[in-house]
Amino acid sequence: MIVRQFISWIRTAPAGERAEATRALARAWLISDLSEDDRSAAEGALLMLLDDPSPLVRQAMSEVFARSSDAPAAIVQALSLDQPSIALPVLEHSPLLIDADLVDIVATGNSDMQCAIARRINLPPSVSAAIAEVGSAAAALELIENAYAELAPFSWDRIVERHGHLAAIRESMLVLEGLPAATRAALVAKLSETLAQFVVARNWLSADRAGRLANEARERSAVNIAARSRGDDMLGLVRHLRATGQLTAGLILRALLSGNLELFDAALAELADLPLARVTALLHDRGGASLQALLIRAGLPESTFGAFRIALEVSRETGFVDTISGAARLRRRMVERVLTHCETDRKAAEPLLILLRRFATESAREEARLFCEELVADEAFVPAVRDLAA
Repeated sequence: MIVRQFISWIRTAPAGERAEATRALARAWLISDLSEDDRSAAEGALLMLLDDPSPLVRQAMSEVFARSSDAPAAIVQALSLDQPSIALPVLEHSPLLIDADLVDIVATGNSDMQCAIARRINLPPSVSAAIAEVGSAAAALELIENAYAELAPFSWDRIVERHGHLAAIRESMLVLEGLPAATRAALVAKLSETLAQFVVARNWLSADRAGRLANEARERSAVNIAARSRGDDMLGLVRHLRATGQLTAGLILRALLSGNLELFDAALAELADLPLARVTALLHDRGGASLQALLIRAGLPESTFGAFRIALEVSRETGFVDTISGAARLRRRMVERVLTHCETDRKAAEPLLILLRRFATESAREEARLFCEELVADEAFVPAVRDLAA
C-alpha cells in the first residue's frame, strides 16, 4: 500500500523531493524488514525510477546502492551504464559488477569512468590490463597509485609504452618498490628519449650528440637497475635489454668494469642461449678458452675479447663488488688496466678505445666526486665530536 502511494505521489513531485524519496525507498529496500509483496513492489518502483528524467533521482539510488552486495543487481547494472555523475559511485565501489562488466565499461566509457574503476579495491589483473591497454593517462595514474590493484608485468610495460613520456606517470612508477626491473629500464629509456628530443628542439645540442648522451644515460641506468635486481627480475631485465637493442658489447663491458658479475653472466647467457649456471661455471674457468668461446657464441665483436679478458682478470684480483652502490658505477682501476692493455693491442678497434677513454673519464670524475663528499662529511663530523666533548 505504501509503495502504491509512493508511485502515485512521485509522478507530480518536484525533482528534489523525488530524489530524497527515492533515497529513502532505496534504504528501506536494503535495511527494512519488508514483506515479500512490499519488497517486490519497491523493486518495481525503483526500476521504474531508472527512467526518471532527473539525474538527481538516479544519483540518489547510485549513492545508496554503490557499496551494497544486497542491492538489486539489475538496478546496479543499469546505474553503471548511466551518465558519469550517476555511474561513478557504482563503478568505484559496487561488489556486484563482475570483471567482464568492468572491462567492457573501460573500453566504452570516458576517462572519469575509467578512473573510478581504476580506484577499486582488489582490482583484478584482467581489468588492470584493460585500463593499461585502452585507458586514459589519468586512469593509468589512478591504477599506478592504487595499492590494491593487481598488474601483470605486461600491463606495466603497456602503461610505459603508452604514457611513459608523461612526467606524472614516470614519477609515480619509479617510486614503487616492487616495479619490475625491465619496466624501470623502459621508463628510464622513455625519459632519456624525451630529454634528447627536448634539447634538440631547443637547439642546445645536435641530434647526434643528444642521441649519444641519451644512450650513455640509458646504459648507466641499466647497470644501476641491475645492481638492485636478482633472479627472475634480472633475467627479465636482460631479456628486455636484448629485445630493445640495448644489450650491446658496450653495456656488457660497462657491467663487468663496474664489478657487476651477475649482469655480465646473465647477459652472456641470454646472448649465447645457454643456462645461466653453465655460463657462470665456464667463466670461473681461468684458462681463458671458455671465455673466448662464450664471447664468440654470444656474437660479440672479436676486437672486444681482450678487453673482456683483462677486465675479468682484474676483477678476480680485486674481488667483486658486494654493495649496490658499488655495482652501479665504473671501477677506475679496472678501466685504466683495460685501457692500457687495449692501447697496445692491435686487435682493439678505435671505437673500443674511444669507449674506454670515456669510461676512464667517467670513473675518474665519479671517484673525485665521492672523495669530495667524504671530505665534506669529515668536516661536518669533526665539529660535532668537539661539541660533544665540550
